[in-house]
Amino acid sequence: MKEQRRRLGVVTQVQRFLKSDDPKAGWARDILWVVGVVAGVALLLFLVFGTWPAVVAVESESMVPNMNVGDLVFVAAQDRYGPLTSWAEGQESGYARFGSFPDRQGNQVYGDVIIYKPNGDSSVHPIIHRAIVWYENTTTPGYITKGDNNPTVDQDAYYAGIGAIKPVQKEWIVGKALFSVPIVGYLPLHIVEFAVIIIVFLIIWELYSRKREWDAENKEKKAETTPPQKKQEKTEAVKKTAKKSSKKR
Repeated sequence: MKEQRRRLGVVTQVQRFLKSDDPKAGWARDILWVVGVVAGVALLLFLVFGTWPAVVAVESESMVPNMNVGDLVFVAAQDRYGPLTSWAEGQESGYARFGSFPDRQGNQVYGDVIIYKPNGDSSVHPIIHRAIVWYENTTTPGYITKGDNNPTVDQDAYYAGIGAIKPVQKEWIVGKALFSVPIVGYLPLHIVEFAVIIIVFLIIWELYSRKREWDAENKEKKAETTPPQKKQEKTEAVKKTAKKSSKKR
């Protein structure tokens, strides 16, 4: 019985919250709605693409012109929608993803573009570069990677805060790039500013909605409090005006 009462109490509180006219409750409902939509989209992306994050934004020009700054890239797990294919493997089969243009050296590009955590470090932004070849080594086997617009492979470069990039192990790979949408990637690159704009818009919309409701309520109250005599006088005045206009015609 106590559990049933508790459940009924929770249900009642939820119903009151959903029907409340309190502006704070209205703002809370709007924010919860946005959070729910975002969570639903995130879950759908994870189910479809099998990895997280399922979308990433291109932040640098290292993959130009096949990928540009502001592109929103959709990412799939490395074993989903076909096996992960390196440049060396793609060259044999003719497979190329994001291969419309040659690389900086003028070579036709092949294979998949992967998103990986450099040296397995999750504290830095993932790198979006092409998998060149799987390198077998007794100490650190993994993929050699390179940006199409870079002069050399990642493993020959030095990154601040990381050091020398090791061959990319499979556990460090977030996924492979499937397709991209231009410009849309600027939103996640400026997510804080975008979130502030959304919240401000929700507050303004809530205030506007409340004002309309208050104006409608005030009109109804005025209509109810207007004495019958004044109503009758207004009706007669309208009739007289109508008669005068008809005589003039």
